Amino acid sequence: MNARQEVEGNGEERVELALPPPPEQSPQRVPGRWWVLAPLIALLGGLFGIIGAFYTELLRGSLLVAFVGAPIIEESLKPSGVYLLLVKWPAVLRRQLYTAFLAALSGIAFALVEDFIYLNVYYPEHSAQLALWRYTVCVAGHALFSFIAGFGINRKLVAAARGEIKFLAFDKRFFIAAMVLHSLYNIFITIFAGKLGFSR
Repeated sequence: MNARQEVEGNGEERVELALPPPPEQSPQRVPGRWWVLAPLIALLGGLFGIIGAFYTELLRGSLLVAFVGAPIIEESLKPSGVYLLLVKWPAVLRRQLYTAFLAALSGIAFALVEDFIYLNVYYPEHSAQLALWRYTVCVAGHALFSFIAGFGINRKLVAAARGEIKFLAFDKRFFIAAMVLHSLYNIFITIFAGKLGFSR
């Protein structure tokens, strides 16, 4: 605390105490174990997206499901583990970029399991080109879609789910962008599967 002296117009001396600025609050320290637990929870949460994939598979044959329903359902369910972290341990998600990274891990876990089932259960006699595409481009695509959606996973989303703010007041543009890109990917594959050599 510093003292500052001023002389007023009547000749009297006034002493003011200058208070130091408040110290910056240091971010809450996160235990080191969360550097392992958080990605693990994100990966396991990605498996919930398989539930949505199974549901859309039951409705297979409908282009509306493939181009609209599947992207909405899968992009909403894939980050289930990240939702859990946000609700139960929000301090773990210290930066939005890290949240998006965890969401991308969810997308990778989902894609790997979905591709394994797709290639070994639905199309066991698949071509080598199809397997290569599914385990490279498809996995990268799901990771990208989930990464984008991850920027919309924050406390505003929780507040909207709890009714504290309007339901659509969260950062929905990131989810919409992920769903639109997912839909465009599905449309592309449907149109060009034959030309890409994806014989089943």
